[in-house]
Amino acid sequence: MQLELKVATLEDVSEVLALHYRYQVDSICEEDKADGFITTAFTEQHLRDLIQIEQGLFIAKHNNKIVAYAMSASWQFWCQWPMFAYMVEHLADATYLGNSLTVDNSYQYGPVCVDKSVRGQGVFEQVFTFALAQMSQRYPFLVTFINQTNGRSFQAHTRKVKLDVIETFSFNHNEYFKLACKTG
Repeated sequence: MQLELKVATLEDVSEVLALHYRYQVDSICEEDKADGFITTAFTEQHLRDLIQIEQGLFIAKHNNKIVAYAMSASWQFWCQWPMFAYMVEHLADATYLGNSLTVDNSYQYGPVCVDKSVRGQGVFEQVFTFALAQMSQRYPFLVTFINQTNGRSFQAHTRKVKLDVIETFSFNHNEYFKLACKTG
């Protein structure tokens, strides 16, 4: 599939929000949850900050329509949500490839979202690889988490892009996998 991969601009915010809303856990159709979902809710201002401050919103376009995005940012950006503040507090609980993970040597990747109309066509792998390459210029390690009930996301991240599970943890009555990879 021919994709245009790019760092998002402010002009992309409304289209990204529309895609995000279709797959966010609070608004997704119940029958679509088995195919993956996003737990974090975002506002227009969150995306504007992600673009303007972090340069951390990466998009894939097909036929001039945004079909996927991947978010990546510093831990400082993510700490406005309790889940991420918890992750920062426990970042060093696990090591990766013999390295302690810190707010200086790692960043939080995700969420990532691929429209179901293009799933299974390599879009996920392409937007992930593009985002990873962009962030590798700033950080040696990617860290993320996946709700253990989100099997599709877990399979995609461990089989297709080879993230390593480095530990499991509980937060707010949910169980999660913490995953990591080297960026370079």
